[in-house]
Amino acid sequence: MAGMPAASSRLFCFGLGASALALSRMLLAEGWTVAGTCRSQEKAAALASEGIETFLFDGDVPMADFDGALAGATHLLISAPPGKAGDPVLRHHAADLAALTSVAWLGYLSTTGVYGDRQGAWVDETSDLRPSGERGQRRVDAENGWLALGLPVHLFRLAGIYGPHSNALMTVREGRAQRIDKPGQVFSRIHVDDIAEVLRASIAKPNPGAAYNLCDDNPAPPEEVIRYACELLGVTPPPLVPFDQAQLSPMARSFYDDNKRVSNARIKTELGVVLRYPDYKAGLEALAKGASPS
Repeated sequence: MAGMPAASSRLFCFGLGASALALSRMLLAEGWTVAGTCRSQEKAAALASEGIETFLFDGDVPMADFDGALAGATHLLISAPPGKAGDPVLRHHAADLAALTSVAWLGYLSTTGVYGDRQGAWVDETSDLRPSGERGQRRVDAENGWLALGLPVHLFRLAGIYGPHSNALMTVREGRAQRIDKPGQVFSRIHVDDIAEVLRASIAKPNPGAAYNLCDDNPAPPEEVIRYACELLGVTPPPLVPFDQAQLSPMARSFYDDNKRVSNARIKTELGVVLRYPDYKAGLEALAKGASPS
């Protein structure tokens, strides 16, 4: 991609989950160096085999060697979620981060939950932030905390993430699938490989202070996604269950508090992104065929 930084660039990820790893693997293949934090020695060993240098950070106490870990970092990705005590990275290292002078780009992975419930209406990056619950408010607070550091911060508001690590096909295969009937309910979603493409495009065309919605073109009812996964697997879909009768954890039930359609126009017009998986059907078909590179 034109405008990408030189291969001597170094990405440091606070949190090496699915989205951060998708970007990390993409940049490693282009000659970048990549490092980041994880919570266990077992994961550190696995990531080391991929060429990713790791540092332990569980969010409860500061990193043992912040200066050494961040030495030479030109790009930062923050994927660690905020907890009840706030953003763990900012809580322990805000002053350290603000003092960095080598950072050309910082990406913070937030969620579309910051927009709250819109009763099925559309939102874009200019919509006001009015989260429905405590978790959404923590994200708004974290976004503001990162923007206040004075670094070249970019906000990425992610819809529901799926990919090889987690998807409706796995849910069906494992016998956990439910088709929940809540008339009018839709969710937006995004394949993890498309997340990596958007982040890479932003790195190539930085715009500090900007926010981007990361989702596909087709907000859809969750029961529709499960039905299509069953079709791909050649199994009978589970019966529709009214929402008020569904067996859901409190957290899973809370996701249904928000009902909105999220616009992804900005990643296309500003960053020139062409989604590899523009809807859930394309994403699930690729996963069913084992075609995803992540």
